[in-house]
Amino acid sequence: MQPLLDNLLVKHREHYVHGTVANYIPALGEVSPQLAGVAIAPLNGDVVGAGDWQTPFSIQSISKVFALVMAMQRIGDTLWQRVGMEPSGQAFNSIIQLEWEQGIPRNPVINAGALLVADVLVSHFSASQSAFSHFLRKLAQDEHVFADQRVLSSELEHGSRNAALAYLMKSFGNIHADVPAVLNHYFSQCAMTMTCQQLARSLLFLANRGVDPVTGEQICSAQDAHRVNAILSTSGMYDQSGEFAFSVGLPAKSGVGGGIVAIVPQQGVVCTWSPPLNAQGNSVVGMRLIADIAQALGLSIY
Repeated sequence: MQPLLDNLLVKHREHYVHGTVANYIPALGEVSPQLAGVAIAPLNGDVVGAGDWQTPFSIQSISKVFALVMAMQRIGDTLWQRVGMEPSGQAFNSIIQLEWEQGIPRNPVINAGALLVADVLVSHFSASQSAFSHFLRKLAQDEHVFADQRVLSSELEHGSRNAALAYLMKSFGNIHADVPAVLNHYFSQCAMTMTCQQLARSLLFLANRGVDPVTGEQICSAQDAHRVNAILSTSGMYDQSGEFAFSVGLPAKSGVGGGIVAIVPQQGVVCTWSPPLNAQGNSVVGMRLIADIAQALGLSIY
């Protein structure tokens, strides 16, 4: 496995100059575009990696996976009365679609849906940000998981569109907590920093029917693990979700920090990180790395 990862990083080095770092969040725009890492976590938890796989980065929208699991645990099927499960077919931060559909987000991994999930957490945890951080540390089996305060400040300062989405849902009665509290939680979870190693380890339960294969703890039900993976298959890669399913064939979630996680049911998790993004907001090098790993190891679920 190690030679494969080392060789793939070298193979795709020419693509590091392609794409653009997410500079609309100023703190993210300062990250070097020359960084790249990849990690593979099999079900035994022995993570192998290459490149900058142990360098922390802002997980951004990958945080939506963890938040969704927490919300499903807390309120069960009630969640699906407030958020849908279909691909959006629109930009991940579309306001028009939310207006058309009367404040019901199309799915929980577009921004409106993730804000709805954040509302659930704020409404059902006395200290939702602490609960979220604790959940990530437990899954990663690592206490060194924190929110980057500079990224958080950047998000709060440049989060007007997300605020608009939250207030629009509030006007339809689909946000229950105070909007500033929801935004603070959402931006805080997006600002969490993790390494490829930590992320790959933390999501092993989704590859193992909801059970952490290392500790044996039931993190979520097998049904909920199935549902999360299904949503990631159809909606986890923004407007490239169909293309990713077609060409790679794995449930996956990306973030504008440059990270991508891909779930390989009954086998493990692949995580990549490279900051430059394509027009859809997905890591240019990360997508190439996962596609090559899936092809080399025959990982497609289809």
